[in-house]
Amino acid sequence: MKLVIAGATGLIGSLLVERLAATSHDLKLLSRKPPVQATGLHQEWVQWQPGFPGKWEQSLEGADGVINLAGGPIAGKRWNAIQKERIGSSRIDVTRAIVNGIAKAKDRPRFLINASAVGYYGHRGDEVLTEENPPGHDFLARVCAAWEEEANKAAALNVRVTLVRTGIVLGSGGGALAKMVTPFKLFAGGPLGSGKQWFPWIHIDDEVGLIIFLAENPNARGPFNATAPNPVTMTEFCRSLGKALNRPSWAPVPAIALKLLLGEMADMLLHGQRAVPQAAQKLGYKFRYAEVGEALSSLRL
Repeated sequence: MKLVIAGATGLIGSLLVERLAATSHDLKLLSRKPPVQATGLHQEWVQWQPGFPGKWEQSLEGADGVINLAGGPIAGKRWNAIQKERIGSSRIDVTRAIVNGIAKAKDRPRFLINASAVGYYGHRGDEVLTEENPPGHDFLARVCAAWEEEANKAAALNVRVTLVRTGIVLGSGGGALAKMVTPFKLFAGGPLGSGKQWFPWIHIDDEVGLIIFLAENPNARGPFNATAPNPVTMTEFCRSLGKALNRPSWAPVPAIALKLLLGEMADMLLHGQRAVPQAAQKLGYKFRYAEVGEALSSLRL
């Protein structure tokens, strides 16, 4: 397939590009600063300014599909009005620009796979969450809902739209897991807050595998929870992480300390989603890693 990928240099995107290129898919990779030299076969880097029209739109012409993983970091800085605007615009404005670019194409892509997150569901306690549940009302839930709304506009262009509501991706050397590993290695690891909040995880191999599965399946439409079939609580996850590192999980971080340190951002850590991949399993995706202990043991921590 001929695919256009935005967000190709992140934790998910870099492995996705590697896997797709290895199977001879023709990739056009959108980047603010493309490398001077090509990095591999079947890859062409295209410069773009995310959220704005430009020559990059030509790459959409005749493409089989678009995979949009672009979005600024959520936990990079303490949240204030400016940072929250950046978090939203890096997702919503970029998606809007991609859909507008698709609309201009004479030979339009057949599908758009657009990133989202399980934060869509908001704070729901112990409720088991499938793709049929409505959105929440907190900041991240509102961002995800608006993000998906922009992507869904491509459906009016006769484009198959698939939304990937990703949980916490477990991968080596990056993402949330890399930040959690350090205190454990220093014998200071433990759950955040009460530890009772749900931890909707997915192994990086399954995240990428699911995206490729959705790209290749013409029946993949609408939202899909990119989470392992067996979510765990924060306490259970930290216990498994400690075991994988041969370290104790004994130093919980009180909720009040997180709120003082992080402000509103702390809510993201203190409230999880018990999201399950009902749509993916119904469509026939087989998870390689369904249990968190096995997933962590497979990684280079």
